[in-house]
Amino acid sequence: MSSLAQIRAVILDLDGTLLDSMPLWHEIDLAFLRENGIEPPDNISDIVGKMSITEWAEYFIREFSMPHTPQQVIRRIEEMAETAYRETIPLKPHVTAFLDVLDGMGLPYGIATATYKNSAWAALRRLGLAERMQFVLTGEDVEGGKSTPEIYLRSAALLGSSPQETLVVEDALHCVQTAVSAGFLTAGVYDAAALPEEWQEMQRICTVSGEDLSEILEKIQ
Repeated sequence: MSSLAQIRAVILDLDGTLLDSMPLWHEIDLAFLRENGIEPPDNISDIVGKMSITEWAEYFIREFSMPHTPQQVIRRIEEMAETAYRETIPLKPHVTAFLDVLDGMGLPYGIATATYKNSAWAALRRLGLAERMQFVLTGEDVEGGKSTPEIYLRSAALLGSSPQETLVVEDALHCVQTAVSAGFLTAGVYDAAALPEEWQEMQRICTVSGEDLSEILEKIQ
């Protein structure tokens, strides 16, 4: 726990951490395949959930022999998601209080997300959070999304901090594993979309973990 005293900046995930958006993505996976005449495999959301936007599109085309380009797939899924981000997706519990505490501690923060840039900004503006963020980096900015540490390393550089003094707040095991591999401090936040064994492993490897952001706050203040 003493490593938490080193925190100088915070990198925030968006989907499943700040936004209660994971159910939407599960439905979009299924709806996109069905509108193309494909009955989705049971585990499709688990498979593509670990991919960048481009990897996701290429996987759909390859696996299901779709007559589309990756950009066509990307544009269609973005269209399907954008309305929900612009109009309906709510915040997860305690987000505003969490950011208030970070501000009070003088810790700068920004977002690293696998979602679409336009959708991310639309939700942040609607929810009054856009002006609070130092930046929003997405899978459109960094090749490989969160399957490589680059998006976290670029985020830390924008915040002026090293991995060893930067806390990455995530809800997905594969993202935490990527951040840990690069030397970041990590906070694992529970999301109902996580498999029980994934949440158990997150609790094991994260610097801190909690059922929601209020529990994370208790451990970093």
